[in-house]
Amino acid sequence: MEIRYVIILLLAVSRAYGQQKLRDEQVKETINQKLIESGEKERLKEILRQKLVECGWRDEMRMYCKELIKTKGIDQITVDDLVDEITPKGRSSVPDSIKADMLERIRLFLEASS
Repeated sequence: MEIRYVIILLLAVSRAYGQQKLRDEQVKETINQKLIESGEKERLKEILRQKLVECGWRDEMRMYCKELIKTKGIDQITVDDLVDEITPKGRSSVPDSIKADMLERIRLFLEASS
């Protein structure tokens, strides 16, 4: 295959990927807007807060923050530093069962509102 055709193919794939990504972002924004307008987003956030407290996730994150502050020193760490440090750990440590439950609740909401 000539290099010219490979480049054309790569550009076409890249463009298609970019268009799909844009569509995905538009769908996410539409869903978010529906959740906000209906008040469902706040209700789901409260359910999530409760579940994270019940499973000990919040306490685990609180302890992790205290450890970071103790290790780095209160004067050497900012809130932004803490957020940057704990966000990956926080996201990865949410139990899969809670993630699945929240996704199911969103799916049911979307089905009911369609």
